[in-house]
Amino acid sequence: MTNGRRAIGLDIGGTKVAGAIVDEDGTVHAELRRNTPDTSDADTMTTLLREMVEELRGGTEGADVCAIGVGAAGTVEWPVGRIRWAPNNNYENWDVRGLLEASCGLPVVVDNDGNVAGLAEARLGGTRNDDMVLLTVGTGIGAGIVLDGKIYRGPHGLGAEVGHMNVNPDGPKCGCGNHGCLEAVASGTALTRMGRSAALHDPRGMIATLAEEAGGEVTGQHVTMAAMAGDSTAASLFQRLGRSLGIGIASINAIFEFEVVLIGGGLVDAGELLLEPARRAAREFHYGPPEVRPIPPVLPATYKGDAGKIGAGLLALEET
Repeated sequence: MTNGRRAIGLDIGGTKVAGAIVDEDGTVHAELRRNTPDTSDADTMTTLLREMVEELRGGTEGADVCAIGVGAAGTVEWPVGRIRWAPNNNYENWDVRGLLEASCGLPVVVDNDGNVAGLAEARLGGTRNDDMVLLTVGTGIGAGIVLDGKIYRGPHGLGAEVGHMNVNPDGPKCGCGNHGCLEAVASGTALTRMGRSAALHDPRGMIATLAEEAGGEVTGQHVTMAAMAGDSTAASLFQRLGRSLGIGIASINAIFEFEVVLIGGGLVDAGELLLEPARRAAREFHYGPPEVRPIPPVLPATYKGDAGKIGAGLLALEET
C-alpha cells in the first residue's frame, strides 16, 4: 500500500543519466534520459542534474515530489552524499547532496549506483531477497550487496566495489588504474575493446560492417547486435565476457552466502549470450561441493537497466 509520496530518482552512469519520478511501490510516473557529457566534471554534472529535476518537477506528475535520490557510479561517501572519485567520469570530491539541496530546495540522498539498484531489486523484484548481490553490467560493473535486508556499505559507505576485485593481474588496464579488475574484462567497456580488436582483424566481418553502416567506431552495441544476429565472432566475445563475469561471481560467492545473484545493467539485454557462460563459469569455479554449499542461481534482474533510477527514488523515500 502506498501513501502517495513520490521522489525523483537519478541514475548517473558512464554514458547516460536516467531520471524518473517514482513512488513507494516502484511505479514510474515520468522519466527522461540524457547523455553523460564528455566533460563530466562536478559543475557540468550539477547543472545537468538540476535541469533534469526542473524538467521532471515541471510536468503534470511532478507536483507531489518530496525528495531526490541520486545513484552515481564511483566512490560515494555515505551519508554525506559526496562523490569522492569515479573511474569512468571526471567528477571528483563532488558535493552532490549539498549542491542539489541548495539549488532544488528538496532533501537529497546520494549513494553508489550499484547500491540503489540492489535496493530496488531486493525490495521490489519478483521475489524479495534479503541476502543477495546485484551486479550491474554496463559501462563498468557496479554491485549492490544486500545482507539481512539492508544495503551493505561498510563503515564509511565505500564498500562493495565488486567491479574492482582482481580476477586477472595480467589482464587489461581498468579505468581505475589497476590491471585485471572484473570491470576491465566483463563490462560494456571490455566488450567494446574486444569488438574493436575483432573488427581490425576482420574488417569485412559483421561487427565492422555494422559499425561502418552506423558511421562510427565499433561499440559494445554493435557486438551485441552481431551476436544476436548469429555472428560467431561476436558470440565468442560474449563467451569470453560471460566467463570472466562468472569467475567474479564465483569469487564473491566464496565470501558471502547469497540466495541469488542478479545481473542487471544494459548488457543483460543480451540475455543468454551473457548469462549462459556466466553460469557455467560460476559453477566451474564454485567453492565446495554443491550438495554441501549450494550454488545460488544467476538470474536476470527484474528491472534490468531501470533499477538505478527506481532504487534512487526508493532510497530517497525511505531515508527522508
